Amino acid sequence: MVSTIVALAAISASGGEQLQLAVSPGQSFAPSNLNIRARVVPHADNRALTVIAESTDFYRSSQIALEGDHAPAMLTFEFHGVPGGEYLISGILTDSVERRRAIAEHQVRVIPSGLGH
Repeated sequence: MVSTIVALAAISASGGEQLQLAVSPGQSFAPSNLNIRARVVPHADNRALTVIAESTDFYRSSQIALEGDHAPAMLTFEFHGVPGGEYLISGILTDSVERRRAIAEHQVRVIPSGLGH
């Protein structure tokens, strides 16, 4: 199993890096546990962070409420038992009216086990 951590930055409308994702492992065998770390620049308008793992046959998401500039700068998510597939991991930072403030995306690969499930 190859275990890598790769960071991808999202650029906000103001041009700054408001959201960064680090996903590990970058490649693994199914079923896999995906660990996602999100770094959010504190801002008064930050109200929610949604993290999504999506492939053609699988979807899982998690959302956490944020308290603006009082929210932690580092948040962690873990998706357990992810089956084989090519995944787009997305982080979406929103404000109080659910407008997107920043988006970060990252690709990971979970290699099917070959056992027919």
